[in-house]
Amino acid sequence: MSIAWIFLLLAGFFEICFTIALKYSQGFTRLVPSIITIVFIVLSFFSVSQSMKTIPIGTAYAVWAGIGAAGTVVCGIVFFGDSYHIIRLISIFLIIIGIIGLKLAHID
Repeated sequence: MSIAWIFLLLAGFFEICFTIALKYSQGFTRLVPSIITIVFIVLSFFSVSQSMKTIPIGTAYAVWAGIGAAGTVVCGIVFFGDSYHIIRLISIFLIIIGIIGLKLAHID
């Protein structure tokens, strides 16, 4: 796995972190969670920008957004009591399959 893909995985992880922190910021009305949100946004954007040096923009963006979306839904289910309806679980699975497909279709 190339460094670009590692940056892309980190970017997705940081996106999950910033969405969770964003929830705790309560609309940027709480200082510490708001600062944490901003830090993770910067880290996420920096990481995805580094990955785009060699990974095509469409692939990088789709993988980044997919990791963030699927990861945030899973965190919502695990930590915030969000619904885990079968349709949501299947949808997360399809996002993950799409991410894997984009990785397999990309030749470094």
